[in-house]
Amino acid sequence: MIIDAHAHIMTTVHGTTARGPTRSLPWGRVRWGEETIQLLPPFNEATSFPAEALLAQMDWAGIDRAVLLQGPFYGEANAYVASAVARFPDRFVGAFAPDPLASDVKERFKQCVEDYGLRIVKFELTEPTGLTGLYPHLRIDAPEFEWIYKTAQREGLVITFDLGKIGSRPYQTDAVAAIAARYPELTIVIAHLAQPPIGESQNAELNKIWRQQILLGRKPNMFFDLSALPAYSRDYDEYPYQPAQDYIRRAAELIGAEKIMWGTDAPGLLTSGTYRQLLNYVRLHCDFLSEEEMAGVLGLNAQRVYWRGGKAN
Repeated sequence: MIIDAHAHIMTTVHGTTARGPTRSLPWGRVRWGEETIQLLPPFNEATSFPAEALLAQMDWAGIDRAVLLQGPFYGEANAYVASAVARFPDRFVGAFAPDPLASDVKERFKQCVEDYGLRIVKFELTEPTGLTGLYPHLRIDAPEFEWIYKTAQREGLVITFDLGKIGSRPYQTDAVAAIAARYPELTIVIAHLAQPPIGESQNAELNKIWRQQILLGRKPNMFFDLSALPAYSRDYDEYPYQPAQDYIRRAAELIGAEKIMWGTDAPGLLTSGTYRQLLNYVRLHCDFLSEEEMAGVLGLNAQRVYWRGGKAN
């Protein structure tokens, strides 16, 4: 069983960020505020990545399942993600990304859980693309979040955080620790292996801050995914992404491989490597993992977190 614990789908990019709106342009490009970026490889004229495109990539690379996350950069896609899960229930589980300060957040939350059947709550906190860019003083342990955590614990939902770059405002390790302690039955995932300082691996202070967040994985209800690591090098990091492997090893030594889930952050990471390369740098090159640990990292850990009892949790 191989599971991509962090992927995205969209028919078009239509998000909202602190830098301005995001809109699809032809051939993999996206308009981001006043800037144009190459978000995807130039696969085709329409800059989109529908469910069928992800499935084709998964089948080509031998991936069984994927977790469909969301974020403000791509734009809200609750109904579309729900439809993908309904059409391919043996392949996908889906998330929604509520704005906790929106006036209709409780109605949207209820719709996503009860009508759409989405079982993961994703909070993208990063400054360039997420909630702290829109709300500079936002704290994830603020009162506006408490009803969400209570509901998620009661209903068995998973909370997935993208906490942004080390040292940035959303990198709120203390807040996550407090949430995990207050809600011990709430499963919490931190994306991108807490964004290790791969491009500044000799910086002792950054490594210390990263280590503090990784150590949250010693709590029984805390997990991490490995998505996007190849993209964190200061310069382009060629396959097999040795600097990323080094931080996976460090994390496994600190909290155990059973707390780590492989993921890609596709489609954005397809500019850093093919889908197979994003799998194989772990599967073929992280030889510090035992056979049992590798099976967990590649899929069984995500199955336990996101597909409890064999079903979407």
